[in-house]
Amino acid sequence: MSPIIWDVGHIAHFEELWLTQNLDGPIEFSEMPGLYNPFEHPRATRASLALPTLSQMIARLEEIRARVLDRLDRLEWDNDNPLLEGGYVYNMVLQHEYQHNETILQTLQLKKGEPYSPPLSITFPRRPISAGGMVAFDGGRVTIGTRDRSAAYDNERPIHEVDLRPFIIDRNPVTNGRYLDFMADRGYQREELWSDAGCKWLAESRAIAPKYWSRNGDRWMNRSMNITRSVDATRPVCHVCYFEAEAFAKWDAKRLPTEFEWEAAASWDPSTQSARRFPWGESDPSSANANVDQLSFDVAPVGTYDSGISPIGCYGMIGDVWEWTSSDFNGYPGFQSFPYKEYSEEFFGSEYKVLRGGSWATRPGTIRSTFRNWDYPIRRQIFSGFRCAQDA
Repeated sequence: MSPIIWDVGHIAHFEELWLTQNLDGPIEFSEMPGLYNPFEHPRATRASLALPTLSQMIARLEEIRARVLDRLDRLEWDNDNPLLEGGYVYNMVLQHEYQHNETILQTLQLKKGEPYSPPLSITFPRRPISAGGMVAFDGGRVTIGTRDRSAAYDNERPIHEVDLRPFIIDRNPVTNGRYLDFMADRGYQREELWSDAGCKWLAESRAIAPKYWSRNGDRWMNRSMNITRSVDATRPVCHVCYFEAEAFAKWDAKRLPTEFEWEAAASWDPSTQSARRFPWGESDPSSANANVDQLSFDVAPVGTYDSGISPIGCYGMIGDVWEWTSSDFNGYPGFQSFPYKEYSEEFFGSEYKVLRGGSWATRPGTIRSTFRNWDYPIRRQIFSGFRCAQDA
């Protein structure tokens, strides 16, 4: 992970590049050259850079922000400029900052020694656990992606039709309780459950449980920031990599959903033959329907957000944990890179798996049913879990 001060500097200089320089066109750079360019300085090298102090960086950020806001006050909106159409470039930069907010929280969760102590957190209301089991999707032709050009990233476009075979999918994300069953049945020791790549990761990592889990006598404990407690069987399992999710699914006689199945289960309304922006409808995420916005510093017990149900009956598809899918990260048919190929196109291929749905650490302004996240299948520091599917 990057030193947090690097993330703050990257936020500032990305903002300066896109909301001052590139607005005057033509677009010369997609990332500011120099200290905060992620391609010039990969994560493994950033700790050795001559980075400024926090006070110096905050002062720089405030100076850039003042110029950006002054420019915004005087801006003449020109829909002939694709960066300004629908306010796209401002939404892009804001979402970029939100995404780094989540990355910073991943870094804080990794902190050893004295753990990071959040300034505050919310308490979840205790509600009856929603029914488990699986729900059915009857298959057929659905629309995937979006035509939105005001906020959606290029990899979410264009909207297109996909024919899906009937499938069933877990009503809820996999819980700690079910994952404990997998562990108790020697899930980490049974090679037949793991793919070749998964076996290789297992041998190298020597993992025996999700990240941040530890034993205390005969009990499993897990840590979220500065709080360590007994594993709560009712909460979604978090901090598992793709290979762990894949092995669990095989153990449970299931599989991981494709990202198209996931999106259909989250947003497609069979009664109207149309997709919703969010599982519950068009309204933005809030504390009434999803565990998002970094307010909880933890996943919520399954069933906490009983209004966040999808048209076919899935719960928790926005917030709590990013959900691994079986899909590689690739462009949709007719994909066009915009406004720079380094955001999405540079990462297309079989190296990355797609995750959907956001986590408790995701800001509401950067999550929707069509949003596509991607990461290496070995990654566990991300706030990641999963749900399973089966052919109908």
